Amino acid sequence: MIFCSVKKTVFAALLAGAGGLAFADSYPNKTITLVVPFAAGGTTDIVARIVADKLGRELGQAVIVDNRGGGGGSIGAGVVAKANPDGYTLGVSTLSTHAVISACNPKVAYNPVKDFKAITNMAGSPNVLTVNPKFPAKDFSQFLAHVKKNPGKLSFATSGQCSIQQMVGEQFKVETGTDILHVPYRGAGPALNDLLGGSVDMMFDNLPSSMSHIKSDRLRPLAVAWPTRIDSLPNVPTFKELGLAAVNEPVWYGLVAPANTPDAIIQKLNAATVKVLKMPEVQERLRASGAEPVGNSPAQHAAEIKQEMERMQTLVKKQNIQFDGS
Repeated sequence: MIFCSVKKTVFAALLAGAGGLAFADSYPNKTITLVVPFAAGGTTDIVARIVADKLGRELGQAVIVDNRGGGGGSIGAGVVAKANPDGYTLGVSTLSTHAVISACNPKVAYNPVKDFKAITNMAGSPNVLTVNPKFPAKDFSQFLAHVKKNPGKLSFATSGQCSIQQMVGEQFKVETGTDILHVPYRGAGPALNDLLGGSVDMMFDNLPSSMSHIKSDRLRPLAVAWPTRIDSLPNVPTFKELGLAAVNEPVWYGLVAPANTPDAIIQKLNAATVKVLKMPEVQERLRASGAEPVGNSPAQHAAEIKQEMERMQTLVKKQNIQFDGS
């Protein structure tokens, strides 16, 4: 009887697998929705639209972008987590939605690891430490010396409580043993405006948001979070060069599907997306927006998500960062 039961179980599994493969063979046969968990116009949205345009052509079906902003990205991510796992609702994974928010807010309505299947990391983007040109430091060495001489007197602006900018700033404080005041704003725009106006001293921002101000000499860059120096900022060292490897983590923009999406569909989406990311036109457009194409495997992006989630959980606990609901 046990042998018969085992045979039935194996047969059922084979049947399910065959059905999944057949489903993947016909996939996609209708429009795919790509949920961007932030408002239109930001780097996440730009990356998603660049890839979606070509991905739709590669798959033979339109890929439309649906912006679902709010909650630091948690609203849009929640939509994807609860969607039908048939490959027709995908989402953009970010350091914010899949690491920071869940670490800061234990009540978030999804698990970044268990409720999604990773497809690929589409692109990465550097972070940059900038100061107002009036700040009394011309380079990072002078900057760090000044910060250490003035504990608790200097401030860094962010787009809000539990934002990526705050996490980079908090990691910086841990690695350098410095005391800098966190000043959260309701968005990166107001934070940048006050940095430009001199109301706050520094900001750990995503490079695309700050680049125009750097080029116009309205902000002074002191360090970037990227594996190598940035071609457009050749004189600005990386945090790793400065002995701060833990701060040298760029942000990323991945592609995920709801948990239980058939593996055959995940592989099909991965192959198509990686092919798109190798297109010269796509690479050119991504780099023009301040992002670098990646295109890794589902397992590699899943590992990135898990690693960053654990790193943020450790940082939040160490720095006693409290989510205030804003």
